Amino acid sequence: MYDTILVPTDGSEGAAGAAGHARSLATAFDSEVHLLSVVDERAYSNVLVDLDAESVRDALESRADEAVADLADRVTDAGVPCHTAVEHGIPNEAITAYADAHDVDLVAMGTHGRTGLDRVLLGSVAERVVRTSAVPVLTCRSGPAEGAGYDDVLVATDGSEQAAAALDHAVAMAERYDATVHALSVVDVGALGGAYDLGAGVPSVLEALAEVCEDAVADVAERCDDRSVDVVTRVAQGVPHRVIREYVEDEGIDLVTMGTHGRTGLQRYLVGSVAERVVRTSEVPVLTTR
Repeated sequence: MYDTILVPTDGSEGAAGAAGHARSLATAFDSEVHLLSVVDERAYSNVLVDLDAESVRDALESRADEAVADLADRVTDAGVPCHTAVEHGIPNEAITAYADAHDVDLVAMGTHGRTGLDRVLLGSVAERVVRTSAVPVLTCRSGPAEGAGYDDVLVATDGSEQAAAALDHAVAMAERYDATVHALSVVDVGALGGAYDLGAGVPSVLEALAEVCEDAVADVAERCDDRSVDVVTRVAQGVPHRVIREYVEDEGIDLVTMGTHGRTGLQRYLVGSVAERVVRTSEVPVLTTR
């Protein structure tokens, strides 16, 4: 599933954490890792004096070289094939373009980077990549503990095609790491908060939404049973990103998988904004897919 994994790096702890996850996944899936550092051309293109612009460019490029070299040592020490690259451009655009050009199957990146001259990857960049990437993106705040895997994998589902795509990754992870899949579907009560015109019809709407959620987790359970993967299901009510975060904490989840777009109208549970909120706040890695 993951023949090629891309890790964008700015030399930050978040990028090092992403490289740790990439190294673990590369070992499990027999993958190769590409390390990419992007020199943000906007940091030097607006400098008025050409000589100063060249100095800034050289300094940033030197930092980028150090960033990929540092992570390359960590990746190759684990026996994982590794390729490095330094490019110039707008970070999120350069990352998605590189992924497309090199047939990348998964992007793994930290959600926070450095500031000032070292500013290459920030949380907003990670979110832009999540929003626009054609391939799955794994975001994280820190790396895995030494020797740790993914024992409990959560798939947040609303029964949509995007959620089904996320399930493919959850099942693949579970098979490689002998993990349990947790299927969680959330009845978004917050979405009905302004629906005053429903009046007495609110309970029936909630019941209908709960049935959709039950069907969604049942589909996950059936898929896991077909693949002999252990599965736990739950339907809950609340604000989706909060329920997901609470479930992660309560159940000791190691990895969250979810689609970046869900259904619309009354079936709207997981949408891009929910995925981005989970990415922004989760203490564990989040794998998003379109």
